Amino acid sequence: MTKPVYVASDVHYGAAPPTHQEAFLRWLEHAASVASGIIINGDLFDFWFEYQWGTTRGNEPLLEQMRSVVDSGIQITLVGGNHDWWGGRYLREEVGIEFLDHPVTRYLAGHCTRVAHGDGLGTGDTGYRAFRAILRSPYARFAFSMLPVRIGDRIANGVSNTRERWDDRGADQVTRSNILEAWAVETLQSNRELDLVLLGHTHRPLVREPEPGRWYVNSGDWVVHQSYVILKEGEPPQLLDWRKQ
Repeated sequence: MTKPVYVASDVHYGAAPPTHQEAFLRWLEHAASVASGIIINGDLFDFWFEYQWGTTRGNEPLLEQMRSVVDSGIQITLVGGNHDWWGGRYLREEVGIEFLDHPVTRYLAGHCTRVAHGDGLGTGDTGYRAFRAILRSPYARFAFSMLPVRIGDRIANGVSNTRERWDDRGADQVTRSNILEAWAVETLQSNRELDLVLLGHTHRPLVREPEPGRWYVNSGDWVVHQSYVILKEGEPPQLLDWRKQ
């Protein structure tokens, strides 16, 4: 029998509660022992940047665990999110993961799947999309890369709002969750080859089957929920809570 694919998102390593970060490292170890591959759908790091003089500090336990997983023969794919879109050579060559800076459609455990973090999708977020275009421009990326690591990290930590999102029930979170759900359902309806849309970003775990055999799944987060998804061939997606395993 083909091994399943394990999916998680929004770990925000570096800003999530320490016990949740430690739990995620254990989850990675477990996933490597049972899965054919691991997908992390954005915001694995609360911030990640590859400067001219080094990389974002404080992520060593996570990087070491990922190297161990990759060395065991299990591929880790990270789809960059709004906190860690700036990955690159270090993650690919030094850690060994597959890093993607764009959404992707591929078959996962037999499901034709659209994988995207979720930031900037759907209606609204006009201001964010404009700001994102600036932040992700090659000029801004080059300028930021020239900063000393401690200065760049300090700036990023100052603008991160992860700790404000430890409660996922706020009105903004609910609204964004509803918008992404509507986008996912529309995407399934307009792309008949798709069986599954996988998103993150909202920190709100969700499974919906808008049509028989076709699903929208949001993998939630590890800041609050410690939630993850298992994809098995010929079976519906499973949304699970690591704390209950």
